[in-house]
Amino acid sequence: MTTLLVTGGAGFIGTNFIRHMLKTRPDWRIVNLDVLTYAGNAANLDDMARQMPERYCFVRGDINDSHRVMDLLRNERPWAVVHFAAESHVDRSILGPLAFVETNVTGTARLLIACRQVWEESGRPADFRFVHVSTDEVYGSLGPEGYFTETTAYDPSSPYSASKAASDHLVRAWHCTYGFPAMVTNCSNNYGPYQFPEKLIPLMILNILEEKPLPVYGDGANVRDWLYVVDHCEALATVLEKGAPGQTYNIGGGAERRNIDVVQQLCSLLDDRLDRRGDRRSQRLIRFVTDRPGHDRRYAIDAAKIQHELGWRPRFRFEEALADTVDWYLANGPWVDFVRSGDYRRWIETNYGPDGTRAAQTVKEHPTT
Repeated sequence: MTTLLVTGGAGFIGTNFIRHMLKTRPDWRIVNLDVLTYAGNAANLDDMARQMPERYCFVRGDINDSHRVMDLLRNERPWAVVHFAAESHVDRSILGPLAFVETNVTGTARLLIACRQVWEESGRPADFRFVHVSTDEVYGSLGPEGYFTETTAYDPSSPYSASKAASDHLVRAWHCTYGFPAMVTNCSNNYGPYQFPEKLIPLMILNILEEKPLPVYGDGANVRDWLYVVDHCEALATVLEKGAPGQTYNIGGGAERRNIDVVQQLCSLLDDRLDRRGDRRSQRLIRFVTDRPGHDRRYAIDAAKIQHELGWRPRFRFEEALADTVDWYLANGPWVDFVRSGDYRRWIETNYGPDGTRAAQTVKEHPTT
């Protein structure tokens, strides 16, 4: 059984990636390194830890802790590293940019240093891979026409996207300078289960449920290309197994939608499920609010490279996957309440000792699904 190290695997995309890989790659063992910031939830994977403790291991740790990362790499000897660990919310980056630099730039650099050193110590194995998971936001804003390609010039607009752009450049530099077998992926907006409720789709779902205002920036006409998280996970596995070191692959869902259209569609889906009619329809809750600084107008991914060279294409239609996402949040109220409450932080401190590793058998009961 081959070992894969995932950083930031307790976050939204990391959680889905680990769950999907454990189900679809029976010969993979996954070690999940996550510091558990506000958006990281180790409980997302506790059923995996209970069901397959020989294949899934959680370690609480920071990618900025070079000694801890180095020890983990030397002990586990992973055949690949998939790097999700990042601060990722644009609004938070505007209010507190330094945390994004420390995690996304400095943390990535320290992780690269450690991975390269252990790779060199191991004789530079030819099959080793490092996949850096990034965003289409590094490219800046598109006009009404055209798409981001792998050769689009970087033009980040927020502290978040600037920090991710810097980390992309570091990964490419490690390949060019040291021959380190790294690849970069740039994805469009993800959605699906386990997404922290600060992002657009889960925020709107929960506000609709609670009949709270639905804040929409500006005129709501900002366009995003939406990618169902399971499609993204399959694309990352494809890059890991078939991608060429030194290459960049854009991953998009081919589902451009205006923000206001997504919000209105969520209103309709939830109104059908909650039997809201007439003057109780949820669109009454929409409020247009002052646009955020540096708000990019349009993102759109050209995913032709990964489709033609590696054979990946998205499987899920936006309308169907969005409905499935709504149903997941409706069915998982305890998970939502848990991650939004102080109980979650207390649970972390109770269940994880100073060494950061917790045996699956000792976990206490808590909401996971």
